[in-house]
Amino acid sequence: MKRGKEIKILANKHHKKTNRPIIIKVSGHEISDKAFLRQFATVIYNLSEPVIIVHGGGAEISTMQQTLGIEPQYINGIRITDERSMDVVSMVLAGLINKRVVQHLIAAGVDAWGISGVDNGLIRAREIQDYTGEVVSVKAAMLYKLLDQHITPVIAPVCLGDATHGIYNVNADHVAGAIGATINANKIIFITNVPGVLKNGTLLKTLNATQAQSLIADGTISGGMIPKVQTALHMLEMGIQQAVITDLDGLTSHGGTVIE
Repeated sequence: MKRGKEIKILANKHHKKTNRPIIIKVSGHEISDKAFLRQFATVIYNLSEPVIIVHGGGAEISTMQQTLGIEPQYINGIRITDERSMDVVSMVLAGLINKRVVQHLIAAGVDAWGISGVDNGLIRAREIQDYTGEVVSVKAAMLYKLLDQHITPVIAPVCLGDATHGIYNVNADHVAGAIGATINANKIIFITNVPGVLKNGTLLKTLNATQAQSLIADGTISGGMIPKVQTALHMLEMGIQQAVITDLDGLTSHGGTVIE
């Protein structure tokens, strides 16, 4: 499955009042864990840069799908969403998980605002397959407005669609990357349940495009790690200074795999 490279930028101007933010994408594997969320919220509170958070929720979506008798389907780590599954995705991502993350951030003192890509037409998407989409535009002005008010946006990757489908499920890694490219983010960090890209159990501290493609080809990088690495590489092409894949400990210690 190939992703389109053209993302329309809406009102993308370097806002004078806002320092370049960092994009943090947090994996759905962790955000069902309240202890993780408390620690994550504290880390976000202590960051000096403005932050935009994008969250996943794949594990809980799959659990709910299976409860309803729907078999989850993936291509290269991307969930393929049919009409029935789209209802599940919206409920779990934009409702249950988004509000859970916001709740913990506010408890830690972060002025967080939970939204999805549908709200105010923040993120528009087009069809890849069924109700699975890819980003075509991000309304940057809305994000700048929130950041200028010292509000941390917490974004669920349910995005506004078209006449064919009103909404689309878009991979959260790709949403994070599209936002990062649109607002010219300083850095994009993918928080996952492993310390970074591993080869035979050993953390790779740096990774370039040639190495990454080789590791994808031989199966070392697989599943949900594929869109993270591919998005990181794409962000570097778009001018983002740094992309990092790490876990929460790596976020606090500046560890993980730096994609360059």
